[in-house]
Amino acid sequence: MKKLLLLSTAAALLFLGCTQEQQNKIGRSIQNYTGVDGVVDIYSGGKLVMRFLKVDKLTTAHGTDDDLPRPYRFAYGYLDKNFNYKVDEDEKKKIYFEVTNYETYVFYENPVNK
Repeated sequence: MKKLLLLSTAAALLFLGCTQEQQNKIGRSIQNYTGVDGVVDIYSGGKLVMRFLKVDKLTTAHGTDDDLPRPYRFAYGYLDKNFNYKVDEDEKKKIYFEVTNYETYVFYENPVNK
């Protein structure tokens, strides 16, 4: 028990000694290992038009030659055709998708699969 407490304290102190960016990288590494059950909702005219499930992360695109950020994000997920927060039999194919900076979208953790 003492060893576990000592190890936990040491890990906490090490984590607190990191910069915010280092803490973010550690958090993303843990999420990459454990997985994220993310949802991306895309709206048009104030109405939900598409939903993607089991999205790990949205990545900002960068140019190949100039390495400048592009005005869109991309990810992989399952299209939730009936908006029920579940991957149904006819939704089993993981697909690539993009959202631009000019669209209204929300990325959040799936509230149903808790």
